[in-house]
Amino acid sequence: MQLTQIVEALIYAAPEPVSAAEIAKAVRRAAADSLAPQAREWETVGTREIESVIAELGEVLASSGRAVELQEGAAGWRFVTRADFADWIRALLPEMRPEKLSAAALETLALIAYRQPITKADIEAVRGVSVDGTIQKLLDRRLIRSGGRADLPGRPMLYETTEYFMEHFGIKTLEDLPNAAELRIVPLPAAEETAVAVEQPSSEEKSDLDSIDAAETESVELESPEEAVEDEPESAGSEEDGSRES
Repeated sequence: MQLTQIVEALIYAAPEPVSAAEIAKAVRRAAADSLAPQAREWETVGTREIESVIAELGEVLASSGRAVELQEGAAGWRFVTRADFADWIRALLPEMRPEKLSAAALETLALIAYRQPITKADIEAVRGVSVDGTIQKLLDRRLIRSGGRADLPGRPMLYETTEYFMEHFGIKTLEDLPNAAELRIVPLPAAEETAVAVEQPSSEEKSDLDSIDAAETESVELESPEEAVEDEPESAGSEEDGSRES
């Protein structure tokens, strides 16, 4: 038994892509319990050694003309069939024929991939159309996901690509996207922030308001308590004094 065979078996058996660090951890755990003489050498195997073994395994597969090859994605390594055999595989599994993305979906996906995290409003500002249906289709295809909410009025949703997106397009990191450094800084239209403006009255309306204010002020002055005091008590008192004198 060789380490190359063990690594090949682990990658083949893993239900999901597996990283070199995970493989190294599994090899060390199994070697500690193994009775095989060579297992003692693998109890301290490291990630770099596993990466070297994976590279060697990949070269063996490529040179032998096998129908499968090793592919490294964002989550790790996995075996895939070579693209040369795609037509034959579709003939066996027609129900697995991938659904092609429309031009609108590809444009929206490209904006998210290069400018993530990004809001739906910013995507619509660039494309000039509503992208509600397109966003939902990309979510259903697991190519994008919600990346939280933006620190903006209304807390709009942010969107970003998934690990499945990178596996689907055969890239390890977002830096592997074509012209990634350049396209991330190209100025793009952004959604305008709407501000609530206070409506100012027109000159005619302002004149009417001034007239109303003047009328209200005059009304208040006429009803002043100091000028509304009746003089009857004082007059009554004078008459009473006059009657006493007579």
